[in-house]
Formats: sequence, structure tokens, C-alpha cells
Amino acid sequence: MTSGLHQQATFSAQHLRAFARYPDRIAFSWDGGALSYRGALDLIGRFQAIFQASGLPAGSCVGVLSGNRAEAWCASIAALASRYMTTWLHPLGSLADQLYQLEDSGARLLIVDVDRFADRGEQLSVGASGVATTYTLGSASFGVDMLAAARDVGTQTARCFALPRDKATIFYTGGTTGRPKGVLRLHRQQSHFAAANLVNFEFPEVPVYLAVAPISHVSAGMLLPTWIRGGRVHLHNGFNPGRMIAAIGKERINFSLLVPTMIYALLDDPSLSSTDLSSLELLLYGAAPMSASRLEEGLDRIGSVFSQIYGQSECIIISTLRRADHDLARPDLLLSCGIPAVGCDVRLIGDDGQSVAAGMAGEICARAPWALERYWNQPEQTSQAVVDGWLRTGDIARCDEQGYLYIVDRKKDMIVTGGFNVFPKEVEDVLSRHPKVGSVAVVGGPDPKWGEAVIAMIVPREGHVPDPAELIEMVKAQKGAVSAPKEVRIVDRLPLTALGKIDKQAIKAALWKGQERLV
Repeated sequence: MTSGLHQQATFSAQHLRAFARYPDRIAFSWDGGALSYRGALDLIGRFQAIFQASGLPAGSCVGVLSGNRAEAWCASIAALASRYMTTWLHPLGSLADQLYQLEDSGARLLIVDVDRFADRGEQLSVGASGVATTYTLGSASFGVDMLAAARDVGTQTARCFALPRDKATIFYTGGTTGRPKGVLRLHRQQSHFAAANLVNFEFPEVPVYLAVAPISHVSAGMLLPTWIRGGRVHLHNGFNPGRMIAAIGKERINFSLLVPTMIYALLDDPSLSSTDLSSLELLLYGAAPMSASRLEEGLDRIGSVFSQIYGQSECIIISTLRRADHDLARPDLLLSCGIPAVGCDVRLIGDDGQSVAAGMAGEICARAPWALERYWNQPEQTSQAVVDGWLRTGDIARCDEQGYLYIVDRKKDMIVTGGFNVFPKEVEDVLSRHPKVGSVAVVGGPDPKWGEAVIAMIVPREGHVPDPAELIEMVKAQKGAVSAPKEVRIVDRLPLTALGKIDKQAIKAALWKGQERLV
């Protein structure tokens, strides 16, 4: 029996196959333009010819700095099909983090969307010592115009040379607790994403996907499944709730993926109630916990279109809470992150490394065909994260008798107050149900008596002012005095990371400034 018998088609081969199947359909659209499946396939072939002429050896890394742009995605697929690996820079990342990513990944070639990142692209092309060549998507004062070069090479047949064992992508995690870690996947792992998404999420028969979150990150996972179904990807750059609502009505969008803070903004936008959203079938959300009260509001005002994805950079799909589980008759399920995804194995373990008893809290450990190969250049971090063939996520959860997982909190976010453990998410779940609370973050702050004190930062719902004493009593009644906040602060906004998550590290850094404690 041959060793490759059970390998899948590579990630790039799946793209070429999908684009070839529906040549006359629209693959990408954006305000004022579109690119057909045939056009995407042709562009990939032209970009491959450019890469091959560059003399870049197989296995080299290609960095991409772009907004949500069709040509950038086609360039990345051309690179993967040519046996290069890719690393996408976060479009909102700092110069220092982007330079670190290029240096750490060993990127030899950089592709820049100069319509949006001309200045930053030039800084990177000069500052990244390992980058030998910079290609620009359009004319610029630096680099080689890749679009002009693609016109010059003429029509080329796209071909996939990648092998399942080839390195495919290095995805860098957020650097809120130090330098970002590069998550490496080979084609044999990357190739599982499309099937996993199609099996685990209730995709429309022919998706019209609105990519509003950056395709440099988790939003990208929905592109290939859309094309496998013969659908269309509509691109937005930057999130504007009114613009998104208008696009759903105008473009007949039936599918999108957002982080919870984006959904809150949709619900607060005055155009929501006056726009026809009947085309919308699936609204995936993830990357951070969602307020139960706001989710209930979304179900009431938008409809039964919500589905949750729980995962992390190292294993993007761990569990799912499908549309039918978003049942107002079962409000407890709205606090769950669902059941383990098809194709993913999950167990909860205690501090002793053994599986916990039913109903007890334990760290989520996962294994799946799409999990990371390893951390790039960080063997010690890899050995800490992957133990006995399981990915240790750092998330603490309980599992009920039906198999639904309920995340208690991040292990590192646990508050130790007076010798007792308090999980902030459990407190947030209580507070988020108050009708006057818009969003909430609970963290541990300095306290001379207790060591740490439970502190709640509350952004009120528009037009409301919650009573801090009432909120404290609400938690005390439901979770006990230990979990009740010692202080409730009413704030205008909470700091967000570049991905739109509430940045608890920034909140804790401000609270602990000058104190003898690491956040």
C-alpha cells in the first residue's frame, strides 16, 4: 500500500478545481467590480509564471499585506500552488509586529496592496532584511508592479505543484502576552478546512458570502467552501454596520462571519429595522464570548440565523453551536459553545492530566486533522501546547450530559481572590443578561486585603445607566459573594484588539500599573 493513499487534494489544488468547475460564475465581487471563476484561475496562472521567473526556491515564504482584495487572495493561492508557503500580515498590525513576522517566518518575498498600505509596504520592504523582492498590487514608488507583470506574461495555465507534506501557511497569533507565535500548517492539514466547514456549518446551497472581517484571518476559512458550492464572495474592507446592513439587502447576502462586537454594532444601527434582511440564512460568530442578552435580541430582530464557532488559531474548529441550538426556549444553551465538531476529538482534563468526572471543570484538549503541525521556530512552546498527542487549549470548560461544552474561562484569566478561584466569564455571563448592560469585561485588579479583587467594566446599552450596586447584588445572588465584583465601573467603551476582541490584557495593564504583578 502506498504511503500517500489517504492524502487529500492540497489546499491550492482544491481552489483550482473549484474555479475550473464554474468558469462563468462570479467568484469575487466588491463595490464597483467583480472577478469571475475563469478570471481568478487565469490570474493565478499568471502569478505563478511571475513567481517561477523570480527564481525563488520551493519552500520559501511569501508575506502578504493586503485588505480584502481578490488579487491578493489569487496571489497567495498561486504561491501555495508553486510550493511556497504564505504568511498574511494583520492589516491593523503594528510596524514592529509586521517586521517581526517577516523576519521570524523567513519571508523572502512580500506582496503589498498599495491601494491601502503603500506607506507601510514601503517601510516593510526597506526594513525587513530577509525580503529580497517586493511585489505591489498596482503601481508604486517601490517594488515591482505585479498586476502589470501579470498582463505582460499573458495567459498561463494554473497548475498545482504542491504536495501534501509541503509547508502551506504560518498564521501568527495575537501578541498580547509577548511576541506572536507562528502556527505552522502543512497542506495535509490546511486541506481539511473546507470539508470541515461544510460539514459543521449549515452553509446556504449557493453561498453569497460577505467577507467583512479580514481574510488574513478566520474569515478566510469561508472562502473555499463558498466556491466549492459555486457561490460568490463579496468583499468589504473595514467594518461599518450601516454599510454591511445595506449590502445584505442590495447584494442578497445569505452568509457572513462576525465577532460579537460587530453583531452588537449591527443591532445598535438604526438602519437594521428598515432594511430587508430576508436573504440572510447564516450568521457565524466566534473569536470571543457573546452576551446572552444581545444574542437573544439578535434572534428576535434578525432571526434564527446564528451559529457559533469555537476554536483557536491552533485548531480553528473545536466545537459548534448550530442554528437549532439557538433556542429561546432553552436559554441555557446560549451560554454554551456547542458540541465537539465533526472530525474533532475533545476531552477535558484536570491539573493531573487525567480526564475529569462528568460535570466537572477541566481544560479543553483537542485533536483534529486540521490542527497545527507545530509552532514555527518555537519547539519549547510546541511541547507545552501539544502533550501526548493532544492540543491543550488553555480554556476551562464543563460538559453536560448531552455533550454540550460550557467554557468557564481562560485558564490564565482566572482570578484568585482571598484564596478562592473566580472565573471571569461566569461573572460576565450573569452581568450580560442585565437589560441595561451592553458589553462587559471582568478582570482581577489589585487589592491590599484580598490580593486580587473582582472588577467589572460595563458599557451600558444605549440610553441606559445600570446601577452598580444592583449588578453586584445580581452576581452575589446567582454566583455567591466570592464571585461578586468588589467594584463596577461604568465606561464608554472597552479596548479592543485588532481582531475586535475585548482586550483584557490592556484593561489589566492599566489596573496594575505600578503594582508588583504581571498581567
